[in-house]
Amino acid sequence: MSIFLTKDSRVIVQGITGGEGSKHTALMLKAGTTVVGGVNARKAGTTVEHDGVTLPVFGTVTEAMAETNADVSVVFVPPAFAKDAVMEAIDAAMPLIVVITEGIPVQDTAEFWAYAKSKGTSRIIGPNCPGIITPGEALAGITPASITGTGPIGLVSKSGTLTYQMMFELRDIGFSTAIGIGGDPIVGTTHIDALAAFEADPDTKAIVMIGEIGGDAEERAADFIKANVTKPVVGYVAGFTAPEGKTMGHAGAIVSGSSGTAQAKKEALEAAGVRVGKTPSETARLMREVIAAL
Repeated sequence: MSIFLTKDSRVIVQGITGGEGSKHTALMLKAGTTVVGGVNARKAGTTVEHDGVTLPVFGTVTEAMAETNADVSVVFVPPAFAKDAVMEAIDAAMPLIVVITEGIPVQDTAEFWAYAKSKGTSRIIGPNCPGIITPGEALAGITPASITGTGPIGLVSKSGTLTYQMMFELRDIGFSTAIGIGGDPIVGTTHIDALAAFEADPDTKAIVMIGEIGGDAEERAADFIKANVTKPVVGYVAGFTAPEGKTMGHAGAIVSGSSGTAQAKKEALEAAGVRVGKTPSETARLMREVIAAL
């Protein structure tokens, strides 16, 4: 089992002919993903080829879905055009839209997030994220597929690089699904959404949740865990040594007073029964202890 992405998922790539879209289409295919085509209005009717696989390029998401039965779109479109690309996928009622693009204006994200919510037919992951991987089955995004195998751990993370590190450190145990939700102030899929899905997935036995300073997403996730999650959760919050008042890396990582600090988030999570590591490696060690005790 997995959440949101399975071996049966049929993926199209918006921006398949661009540099990033082309490179990562090849890597998604190599990871076993069923990529069925791409979208670029200016190159509709052409094809692209990767390792002997010929993929059609469509003019619109609606046309791509009608021709290929795609149910996932991965968006590799520059920031200035990303909102239109996501809106188009929402209008086509694409079930899962994975927005990799970094640097999308927050107002644009707010608009397409609200639009998706009003339509109620599309789940968005991202933006500014590594996407989602179900090891051994499918990859929608840019996560390296070779760093881990299939196993009982579910992973949800704000940080792309920490996603990769945690997957690598626990590679001998393996993951059901790893989802990078992105670190922007507004994201389509939250920690809570992923936690709820992992709680419902019978093959996920334990969950790693990676957060970072800024905002209150981790505190809200702690409340949700306390009320709704029966599986063991191990956490890590990036930014214990971050200077107060500075934007650190992600646009969402802004601390005001004690609100949003790593310590405050750690305390909230621990109060909900989550074991929190001070470093990624310590977090991985805590998860090993959890798995050994199951």
